[in-house]
Amino acid sequence: MNPPRMEAGATLDGYLIGERIHRGAMASIWAVTHPATPGPLLMKVPMMAEGVDPAAIVGFEMEQMILPRLSGPHVPHYIGQGDFGIQPYLVMERIPGPSLLPMLNQLPLPWAAVVALGARIATALDDLHRQHVVHLDVKPSNLLARPTGEIVLVDFGLSHHDELPDLMGEEFRLPYGTAPYMAPEQVLGHRRDPRSDQFALGVLMYFFLTGVRPFGDPQRLSGLKRRLWRDPVPPRRLRSDCPPWLQEIILRCLEVHPAWRYPATAHLAMALQNPDQVALTARSEKLKQDPFTTVLRRRFADQQLVIPTAKTPIRHDGDAPILAVAIDLSAEAAPIADTLRTMVARMLGTLPGARVACLNVLKQGRITLDLTLDAQGRNIHHQRLVELRNWAIPLELEEGRISFHVLESPDPAAAILQYANANHVDHLVMGARASSLRRTLLGSVSSQVAAQAACTVTVARSRRLRQGDVGEDVGEDASGSWTVG
Repeated sequence: MNPPRMEAGATLDGYLIGERIHRGAMASIWAVTHPATPGPLLMKVPMMAEGVDPAAIVGFEMEQMILPRLSGPHVPHYIGQGDFGIQPYLVMERIPGPSLLPMLNQLPLPWAAVVALGARIATALDDLHRQHVVHLDVKPSNLLARPTGEIVLVDFGLSHHDELPDLMGEEFRLPYGTAPYMAPEQVLGHRRDPRSDQFALGVLMYFFLTGVRPFGDPQRLSGLKRRLWRDPVPPRRLRSDCPPWLQEIILRCLEVHPAWRYPATAHLAMALQNPDQVALTARSEKLKQDPFTTVLRRRFADQQLVIPTAKTPIRHDGDAPILAVAIDLSAEAAPIADTLRTMVARMLGTLPGARVACLNVLKQGRITLDLTLDAQGRNIHHQRLVELRNWAIPLELEEGRISFHVLESPDPAAAILQYANANHVDHLVMGARASSLRRTLLGSVSSQVAAQAACTVTVARSRRLRQGDVGEDVGEDASGSWTVG
């Protein structure tokens, strides 16, 4: 089914679509109304046109899971969402007034205004962190203010929720975020530390105080990594009227190691609200950047320096293992897909705490330009996600215990192995196709994965397929599958 056309005057699930307020790289925002819901509303619709980054769809999935779980004055009130298989969308309250983005035209701000704004943002972040969410994209355009004064955080597509699968972290190896505001540990792929949002707030306060971004606006990973070893120019060097205690707070937020920042964002808010209680250190008096010898020493120890000592990724094992299942969605593999679902259901009967990750590889050409839309104009990545969800419906797993991942790669075996290794998968289940001359010469995907995976691999085959597709070192069990320990 083709998605409905998004245009002013159209109706979608009872929502009357008004003007398009914003068109970004990952989503469009529309003004909508509904007779059953008073007040102005917004509808967020992910971009799924030709050439759109798959992260737009994955990030939207995350926001669909996170936003309904949030409450309070510092987030937009969740109203509803659309069927992911037809037209995914999110509807939320419309916060009156603009974001903080127009304030960039007024920089630099008086230091007292920066302090007051920073305290309000820190309070909002503390409320979010208490709801088990790290925002990971704190920037002026994602901060709005209610008429009553509370700061509202929006756009949770890059966020991490402690109780949900981290789809962005599991599927993409490169960091996602807004370059000037990304914390050093976030650049290195660590996405679960609330202190990363402190760093972003420190960048924002520095920028609003001085009119200069402390780490510039790098466009490459090498430029992003520079903040791991090069400290910013102290704010008092650029603003002589900046109080020492304010520089102390900002530079503490911008520390490379999360452990050197405030233990929690509530502590940061308290410091901004009670400057007379801020303990001053050498940070408060700095007027120059660190000497070259110090920078050089950090440059060659950066990996050890920024790995967090707390809030590290949780290892799921024991009674809560990660069970990944690689599913071929082609018509010819339908019998194997059914077998895989039966096997996974049996495994879940003995592993009630397990989390299931459903994988499919969208094979890319090595040198060709791949289309992202099918013949009907539908986004292929999105359609694969819909098919994975349909495959998993009979498993009847609640949200949080199952996730869906379309991996784009020219090498399916390498993509599956990378996912399994990076996400500490405990058991991988996949199917084996029938033998062919190509598979005989080059080796099958299942045999490559079984030979190289660090976890247990079970390879299922249809009863109608010939044996021997995964190698002689693999044993066959009674269910018609092969298991490698």
